[in-house]
Amino acid sequence: MIEIRNLTKKYGQFTALDNVSFDVKKGEIMGFLGPNGAGKSTTMNILTGYMPCTSGTVKVGGFEIMENPKEVKKQIGYLPEIPPLYVDMTVEEYLKFIFELKSVPLSQRKRQMDDILYLVKIGDMKKRLVKNLSKGYKQRVGFAQALVGNPPVLVLDEPTVGLDPGQIVEIRRLISSLRHDHTIILSTHILSEVNAVCSSVVMINRGKIAASGSVSEFTASEGSVNKFVVSVVGNKSTIQKTISDVSGVRNVTFMRVDKDASLFTVESAKNVDIRRPMFNELARASLPIIELRPVGRSMEEIFIDIVNNDKAADNAGGKE
Repeated sequence: MIEIRNLTKKYGQFTALDNVSFDVKKGEIMGFLGPNGAGKSTTMNILTGYMPCTSGTVKVGGFEIMENPKEVKKQIGYLPEIPPLYVDMTVEEYLKFIFELKSVPLSQRKRQMDDILYLVKIGDMKKRLVKNLSKGYKQRVGFAQALVGNPPVLVLDEPTVGLDPGQIVEIRRLISSLRHDHTIILSTHILSEVNAVCSSVVMINRGKIAASGSVSEFTASEGSVNKFVVSVVGNKSTIQKTISDVSGVRNVTFMRVDKDASLFTVESAKNVDIRRPMFNELARASLPIIELRPVGRSMEEIFIDIVNNDKAADNAGGKE
């Protein structure tokens, strides 16, 4: 649905984007991650037709942004970090204005209006002035304007920033519900949000793609260790010593007592499978295992590793 190839953007001597390439498949929710200044906003501004690129191509639904900018814009609904609202209008007046801007045929407007108000759950607010709405409802109105015209692609920039926990849950549910009819790019600093709603991830750092793949591939246990959570019945100190003595175990950390079982996090070398020897040693000590499961790395850990590795590579290069 979205094809970005060798996208480069320069501001004088500064390169904000350096040969960025990635695809987003139809029906996918892609998490677009990166630290401040990484190039996320520049990429989204080019994708939505707000600014031109220096070189490279962007295609949306088969249309190239430089050759067919109007067709590409028809394909995209954009929710920027600060929703573009006219606060002295009612919700209904504002959305009618957006229908006019997007040249939606008159015959489709009432049906689309009703569907959008229902989908984002603001039907009971349509007569209210936008300025009198809570931040959560304003964000929903922002979503509503992005959905006008039923664009197949949605670009969402930090859609839950500043919302309370309840509002965040509701917005995430809304995003998840949209995957059936829309391809979505979600830019966010809340990395747990990626785990909650995204199917794939592209990480950008210093204007280059640092990593990409499915969420399951990212959060699989990687790096230099395997990590497990084990729940065992018995004396906490005895359990910890027994596990620590198993060959290949690097670290054992007590987590908590859950009913009559103690939970530990166990780390081993990446290429060493400690599950069977750990089971055998605990069985010999009459310490029954209630649960044993692998734990993948968090998105936060992966993100920090990528950023730090880039910094380390730069430092090493500077010393040569």
